[in-house]
Amino acid sequence: MTLRSDGGGVLVGELSERDLAVLALEGRQWRTAGAKERAIREELGLSSTRYYQLLNALLDRPEALAHAPVLVNRLRRIREVRRAAR
Repeated sequence: MTLRSDGGGVLVGELSERDLAVLALEGRQWRTAGAKERAIREELGLSSTRYYQLLNALLDRPEALAHAPVLVNRLRRIREVRRAAR
């Protein structure tokens, strides 16, 4: 992640290649059980646990929202429903 100033003294990060790849993979449709987990390992070289940790952190970043607003807002809603159910 690189940081730049927004002109007001606040540092704003840019999404890394890995961040973009995580968002792209999450936005895909999956036809079979296990296909997503296999793609996470093969395409990103991450464990499923690490992938979901990165994804969860991305959901809180304004850069991710700006890049993929529909996906990020949908995932935020799902996350809030699950948190409320606990």
